Amino acid sequence: MLDQCLVDGSIEVAGAEMTILAENRKYRVAEAVHVMREVTGTPDGNDLVGKVKSKMFLEELGAELLEGSMIIGENAYDVIQGWLGVPTSSWGEYAQSPERQKARASQPSFPTEEPKTDEDLLARYLIKNM
Repeated sequence: MLDQCLVDGSIEVAGAEMTILAENRKYRVAEAVHVMREVTGTPDGNDLVGKVKSKMFLEELGAELLEGSMIIGENAYDVIQGWLGVPTSSWGEYAQSPERQKARASQPSFPTEEPKTDEDLLARYLIKNM
């Protein structure tokens, strides 16, 4: 999804920061992994199943990642690789910022009800772009 959004120009990534251009909302991003299940039957000594961890953290544990698989020691996992994002400012600061007001004013197709949280904004953005 991120690749497509980069191609169509709806987001911009600079270093470790992603911006949803239509809203001028910025997030710090890092590669991450969602650990779905342990597949060997070996106990999950690192307590990773069901969690999302940064790729850097997992590599520090000695993880070897290949597409949808990860191996750490005797454990093998099914994983989904992706991104983890954290807003660069609180929702309140962002909602009142002149940058956001300018971005929204230049986009005539916004719904009348504005998003009230980052989750709401991201959900609307994903639905619009899927």
